[in-house]
Amino acid sequence: MGTFPIESYEGLMAMRRPTIKDVARLAGVSKTTVARVVNREDHRVSAETRKRVLQAVEMLGYERNAIASSLRTNQTFIVALSIPDIMNPFWPEVARGVQDTLEANGYTIALLNSDWNAEREANHLQTVRRNHFDGLILNPIRITNAELRALNTPTVLLGSGDDYPDFDSVGSDSAGSVTIAMEHLIRLGHRRIGLIAGISQRRVPDTRYYYYLETHQRHGLPLDQDLVVRCPYSQSEGAAAMRRLMGRARPPTAVLAGNDLLAIGALLAAREAGLAVPDDVSIVGIDDIYASRATSPPLTTVAKPKYEIGAQAATLLLERMPGRPAEAPRHLVLEGQLKVRASTGAPKRES
Repeated sequence: MGTFPIESYEGLMAMRRPTIKDVARLAGVSKTTVARVVNREDHRVSAETRKRVLQAVEMLGYERNAIASSLRTNQTFIVALSIPDIMNPFWPEVARGVQDTLEANGYTIALLNSDWNAEREANHLQTVRRNHFDGLILNPIRITNAELRALNTPTVLLGSGDDYPDFDSVGSDSAGSVTIAMEHLIRLGHRRIGLIAGISQRRVPDTRYYYYLETHQRHGLPLDQDLVVRCPYSQSEGAAAMRRLMGRARPPTAVLAGNDLLAIGALLAAREAGLAVPDDVSIVGIDDIYASRATSPPLTTVAKPKYEIGAQAATLLLERMPGRPAEAPRHLVLEGQLKVRASTGAPKRES
């Protein structure tokens, strides 16, 4: 097959978008050979031919027609990632782990944000089905195991996966994170510890409160329900909860917040009230978002492996893609790590 003169292509490509036929003519090969190379199915193509095709692709600025390719291979090379709150700094690091892992394997990520809204979550599943995405990584809100099975798309869940026995899941050890934080405060000498427990939007047990209670019982500490405040997960709600706690007749000497957004709100409220942290009250968060290192004082927190959660979820999904061997569902729980900073110290008064 003859090649096309380079000078002729310069004028041609200035007028229209290059096609697979143009690449084939420039490289001196068939369209089938070009398709094998750009779709990474080139095990039967010689190294020299592959190099010639890639040079032609680069010279012409050719891009694979994903729609046409998906009709032929039944693959779109697109994976949906549905997260519940794009404003929460926890999720970008998870998304980055997903993106880095899947892009390295030739997939594009479609980022969807549910805002903890069940209707949006249902729409996201319709989007996955309608556009024939190859996979889905989802932090579930109201969707059921049966509904996910009916989707018939490889899916990995972000979270515990307790209610989804048919699907792989990757989550953080929330129970362990609470225990780590509580043990740290108890070692410092705190006995009157408040809890700002975020209100979960999912159908899950109140893990933070349960292990807060369990730690009290294990150490023989009296539990004062006045020191437990439940509120939505936001900085402003954390501040309001802290004002309530410090307004008690016997305020706590330390406060554990359900995540760093709540803890940062609590820290700001304490400062506004003229309280010194940690001299007057210690504060601990959970997550280790970037802002926790920039507060004044820097926030003690339990770091969750956010990037690793995303990367592991993507890895499990790749194993569920077409052509990959199937295994029994796996439920991975990644441990947190205590980051001691300046927001915690020994209590200055008896509790």
